[in-house]
Amino acid sequence: MKKIAFMSVLITATLVLTLAFSAAAAGPKAPAAPVASAPAAPTPAATPERHPHIDEALEHMRAAKHELEVAEHDFQGHRVKSMEHLDQAMHEAEICMSMK
Repeated sequence: MKKIAFMSVLITATLVLTLAFSAAAAGPKAPAAPVASAPAAPTPAATPERHPHIDEALEHMRAAKHELEVAEHDFQGHRVKSMEHLDQAMHEAEICMSMK
């Protein structure tokens, strides 16, 4: 039963990553140059743009890593390797969060 739970968490994390990065790649394109009719309203520079899908993916990856950390079996080194991959994926997602 624990193998099934572990695989479910791993598959879920993989799907979330795939969907998050696919959605980010297919996101809206930059709008064309605006027509000079009225000055644009200033945008607050201190408020970063939020990326709710990436943020949610990060939460799921952190939860998946926690589940791997508390797993009782080593799975012949695959558990540790999975955590390393999650660390890399979380680092990339954090880079995405810092972008506009």
